[in-house]
Amino acid sequence: MGDPVGRCADHRRSAVTTVGRVMSLLPEEFMSSIASRPNAVRLRAGWWARALSPAALVLAWQVASATGALPPRLLTSPATVVRTAWDLIAAGTLQHAITVSLGRAATGFAIGAVLGIGLAVLAGLSRFAEYLVDPPVQMLRTVPFYGLIPLLILWFGIGEPPKIVLVAFGVAIPLYLNTFAGIRGVDPKLAELAEVQRLGRLQLIGHIVLPGALPQTLVGLRQSLGVAWLALIVAEQVNADAGLGYLINDARDFLRTDVIVVGLLVYGALGLLTDALVRLIERKALVWRRNFR
Repeated sequence: MGDPVGRCADHRRSAVTTVGRVMSLLPEEFMSSIASRPNAVRLRAGWWARALSPAALVLAWQVASATGALPPRLLTSPATVVRTAWDLIAAGTLQHAITVSLGRAATGFAIGAVLGIGLAVLAGLSRFAEYLVDPPVQMLRTVPFYGLIPLLILWFGIGEPPKIVLVAFGVAIPLYLNTFAGIRGVDPKLAELAEVQRLGRLQLIGHIVLPGALPQTLVGLRQSLGVAWLALIVAEQVNADAGLGYLINDARDFLRTDVIVVGLLVYGALGLLTDALVRLIERKALVWRRNFR
């Protein structure tokens, strides 16, 4: 009689070889779909898990409103909020308010981004410029938004300029801090590589320093967009005659908590949309880092 252990090993090797041949005959598209399916299942499960707590919160809110535990004068029910949002959309009021607020946010963001990134590049590439730029920025970043409003009104009046300047201020600080940190955090070995490759200063900045600082700059971009909406909420609470802030203020005077909640939800939705846009930019701009890993 032969060795039973050896025969079992031979059978296992034969089975593995047969399975390998069968798998090699399958189309690559089929194999790739099989391989990606667990990730897709986990992704769907993750979305469901993330949606459970908001859904439970809205359900509890509706039950509390329906039973009278949460009076309408304090917070109206979700069903009423939905009806109010539909009425505002049908009247065109909500679209107009969103358009005005988006215009203010976009203008302030553009100004703040140019200032923040420009000052960060100057301070990051020059020690002398850092001594001039960094101390005032570090002091200004601790000033609260409300503290600037009286001065901005005195300087620019009560029209659009103070609102745009306030948003620009909120955008510039996070972008400056993150871009400056990204530039100073570039690996010095890359500068040595540039010397070996005989790159000039402009080539060093364009090919090594700025791309190396890009991940940190995008982090600052996400932070600055969040701060931009916070600054806009503050700005539109003061002497606004249009926009989401005006809509909320007008609703406050008439105790319309449903309109207030609609305005706050729109602010939150706009913040999520802009954050998703930056995430998309990150995936496209930093594809080299993912491939490198």
